[in-house]
Amino acid sequence: MMFDYETMRLIWWGFLGALLIGFAITGGFDLGVAILLPFLGKNDTERRVIINSIGATWEGNQVWFVTAGASLFAAWPVAYSVAFSGFYFALLLTLFALFMRPIGFDYRSKLPSQKWRNNWDIALFVGGFVPALIFGVAFGNLLKGVPFYFDNDMRIFYTGSFWALLNPFALAAGLVSLSMIVMHGAVFLQIKTTGDINRRCKKVVTIFAIITLAIFALAGIWIANIDGYQISSDVLPNAPSNPLAKIVNKETGLWLDNYAHYPLLWAVPGLAFCAGALTMALSTIGRPGLAFITSSLTLAAVILTAGVSMFPFLIPSSSAINSSLTIWDASSSFGTLKIMFWVTVILLPVVITYTTWVFRVLRGKITVEHIHQNDHTAY
Repeated sequence: MMFDYETMRLIWWGFLGALLIGFAITGGFDLGVAILLPFLGKNDTERRVIINSIGATWEGNQVWFVTAGASLFAAWPVAYSVAFSGFYFALLLTLFALFMRPIGFDYRSKLPSQKWRNNWDIALFVGGFVPALIFGVAFGNLLKGVPFYFDNDMRIFYTGSFWALLNPFALAAGLVSLSMIVMHGAVFLQIKTTGDINRRCKKVVTIFAIITLAIFALAGIWIANIDGYQISSDVLPNAPSNPLAKIVNKETGLWLDNYAHYPLLWAVPGLAFCAGALTMALSTIGRPGLAFITSSLTLAAVILTAGVSMFPFLIPSSSAINSSLTIWDASSSFGTLKIMFWVTVILLPVVITYTTWVFRVLRGKITVEHIHQNDHTAY
């Protein structure tokens, strides 16, 4: 095998990040479109235009989310267990919100009643708003530290509560997630629509790009003043996974330690600000295709900023800091990672190629005339 255990763990950390970014880019714009549905659609026809802009692709975008969850389960089983124990009710709330999406798309146009359709529009809004917010809140809590610990038998004990997850820093992270997804959705909608909806999208992109960058900057200042984590004992990257075989240090500002050691990493949050500013400019001058690329870069850079700040930690523990999970001590066996690596190398390009082909085939704009001409098939 060309890679050792240490390298394989690094590769799977990268794969997990790539899957999360893939979901944020592809699934993010349809969540953003759903959030904007009640506000940009001024009548039933306009709302049907908006829904049809994502109606043919939203299901395929969920592949990235499902694959990311499956990868976390297979590659980082201990982290998966801690995450689904600590964030159980938050994830359950997210799941129930996501249930609103398929039934909303399928049932909205079954009856001509405006009240019926308005209620399903609200359901689709909830199905976009709740996941977009909760995903950011989860990242915020990872940076704050999750209250869990292991006993001597490696049993997991979670000592927090659902309401404790809604702390000020986590909510700020949630607002970053929500605002950048709304921005991304508005850019996509600008690509797919014409007329009044298209013009409204330009304003939304500008407003939410500014909000995203402003709260992102605030969160960066905030991170410098909260406790970060650092491994203070020897790191054994090729050793079997054992979360308790290390000593962790916790003090204010340590989440910026990686940037102090590797100054080039400042390019990651810098990219978020540059790409966000370009998104505003390109959207305003009517270049939504390029704006979609820069918007995608903004999302990727924001997620990568959290990743490189926390590296090598996956889930820090605020209850017993030595129980914190890192990429070196929370992974599956070398054999499991190796098998999964080759499966991913073979199948991930297939998913990317198919997704690219689908969006190329469906790259045309959705118009009011399209809705009227295809009334029997449009949502």
